[in-house]
Amino acid sequence: MDTSDLASSHFKGLESSILFKQNYLSMANIVINQGGTSSGKTYAIEQVLFSLACTHDKLVITIVGQDIPNLKAGALRDALNIYSLSAAIQAMVKRFNKTDRVFEFHNGTIIEFKSYDNAQDAKSGKRDYLFVNEANGVDWDIYTELALRTRKKVFIDYNPNAAFWVHDNLIGKPGVQLIISDHRHNPFLSKQVRDNIEGLRDVDMERWRVYARGLTGKVAGLVLSNWHVCDHVPEDAKLLAAGLDFGFSNDETGCILVYKQNGELWVEEVLYEKGLTNPDISARLTAATISKGVEIVADSAEPKSIEELKRLGWHITGAKKGADSIKNSIDILRRYRLNITRQSVNLRDELGRYKWKTDRAGKTLNEPVGSWNHLIDPLRYVALNKLGANKLNKTKSWLPGVNAPAYNFAAMHLLK
Repeated sequence: MDTSDLASSHFKGLESSILFKQNYLSMANIVINQGGTSSGKTYAIEQVLFSLACTHDKLVITIVGQDIPNLKAGALRDALNIYSLSAAIQAMVKRFNKTDRVFEFHNGTIIEFKSYDNAQDAKSGKRDYLFVNEANGVDWDIYTELALRTRKKVFIDYNPNAAFWVHDNLIGKPGVQLIISDHRHNPFLSKQVRDNIEGLRDVDMERWRVYARGLTGKVAGLVLSNWHVCDHVPEDAKLLAAGLDFGFSNDETGCILVYKQNGELWVEEVLYEKGLTNPDISARLTAATISKGVEIVADSAEPKSIEELKRLGWHITGAKKGADSIKNSIDILRRYRLNITRQSVNLRDELGRYKWKTDRAGKTLNEPVGSWNHLIDPLRYVALNKLGANKLNKTKSWLPGVNAPAYNFAAMHLLK
């Protein structure tokens, strides 16, 4: 049995893409996975790490992200899915320590999920394998300290929104392999998801290059660049309203809470989930301990949903949009410093992708791209309805609350 067969034996009942094999068989010391959205790169790398954990004793495998909320929403969620789908892996795992985010195996191997505040913090501990997830959110100094303390191999993945330290310091160096992938290398996506990704070509060629083809992009044309990450909303911040955007099969239902303090806005993500009915939305809001006295400003294009939630007892109204509402709401949001809580992972991701449309010649248009905005849209609704020109001194007081293409080894990436 060769190594790839040995790896596959621990994934009975699981399916893997070409990325699993290419990462597993790589002889490089550093394996870089640059990929578009939904290419499956994180999932494939974690399948490799589980396979190594099952077949080798007393390994230390560290998976690192920019912070714990990002790990929980991404890499850790994928790992738990891999674990739940394989009886063979479950038999090898002694226990999963949810508090410390560590898989402990019967053979003495561990897989740990960690984040580091600074380079000094990263000096603690050594490991056999390192996986830096969404590496463009991790500082070069932190990566350097971690890599120096890794005995066997480093895996890296990221969406290539722009060049960063991977491009400057690693790609092209001896012992480094670059694998470029995109959604076409993930055979498990629905046609709807593929069509949405490919549809970027008609509205923003730069985003299409990054997210549909996994090619390195440029940071340009962001609609909102005045946002910052904060740990929590101040206790004395005033709640303006909740914002709600409806989705179902293909789009997420998104809900955020918007606060104001000292001329700044503080925003917290509450809900981001597909397939929710209106009773489901009501239940999720209740579970998030949102009072039914809190005003919810929702997408006015869904009057039936608004009425159903109103009958369930929620203080919900449709957003008053008016002419040029998108531009006007963006102009309002640009007046404020936007503080986004660290737990608001999906909102942070959307803000990093929210760009102006461009035509095929690359000319910027005065209209934002209409995708990845299921939390930004409700933020706009609140801005327009609670912070518009006629609201500045009249704020109301509220109650509290595909067949995979061949691998090109010469080019060391997956595009043909």
